[in-house]
Amino acid sequence: MTTAIHISRAEKTYANGFTALKGVSFDVGEGEFFGLLGPNGAGKTTLISSMAGLSRLSQGSISIMGHDVQQDSYAARMSLGVVPQELVFDPFFTVREALQFQSGYFGIRNNNDWIDEILHHLGLTDKADTNTRRLSGGMKRRVMVAQALVHRPPVIVLDEPTAGVDVELRHSLWTFMRKLNGEGHTIVLTTHYLEEAQENCGRIAMLKQGELVALERTDVLLHGDKGVRIELLLSAEIPQPLAAKAVSQNGLRYVLKLDTYNEVADVLIFLKTAGINVQQMEILETDLEQVFINLTGAGA
Repeated sequence: MTTAIHISRAEKTYANGFTALKGVSFDVGEGEFFGLLGPNGAGKTTLISSMAGLSRLSQGSISIMGHDVQQDSYAARMSLGVVPQELVFDPFFTVREALQFQSGYFGIRNNNDWIDEILHHLGLTDKADTNTRRLSGGMKRRVMVAQALVHRPPVIVLDEPTAGVDVELRHSLWTFMRKLNGEGHTIVLTTHYLEEAQENCGRIAMLKQGELVALERTDVLLHGDKGVRIELLLSAEIPQPLAAKAVSQNGLRYVLKLDTYNEVADVLIFLKTAGINVQQMEILETDLEQVFINLTGAGA
């Protein structure tokens, strides 16, 4: 597989002595839908800023489609479209004008057909002649996505693209992103909505305190956590030794981590002998949130 993003021993230490990246290395293949996850402060934004050439690494290197972001910055930036987490917009232009100016920044003329297609897929057609300052927050985020795509970059980075937006945008955005991915675009997603990463990403990298703690196919991450988790709602507090198997508790609702499914019967027999009724029971499937917590020690 051709490499779309190559990150080699990326390190970043700021002037105050804080090290945000600690020798991070991984590749993203061309045409992948790739997840970059981690708790706040893990180094995701620093890494994305370095990919975009907005921040210079202290050590190491990053290349986009074979172009080093420092040594061949123009070609690297032409190959990359970034949707930032923060809302950034120019209040003096309409939506269409903003996209036309963005095209000009990349030296692209006569881009109206592609702009129309972007507007259509992002539900912005009826807002094309509306001044950006009159748009809602969700609509402004749609415009940011459109601006990142206006030069048809082969690599697209989505930094929290659906934060604070409505269900309609989420649906239209992911439909469009899957279409672009199916056409060969490489997409990197960072999000705190882990179900989005689980549904869309074929491979995932997880960062913790500037270090890479996981790099694996999503299905392997989901099924690599051995054991069984069951959730029980009991009539009384859970007794020892079962309490030692509890990984979480909310009142009389417990989640137990067991080694095998055979232990489920043993737990029920033990509780019955102790005179404790099981009011509800559910065997929990492992999801990406649970894997995330196990690997990073933090909630999403």
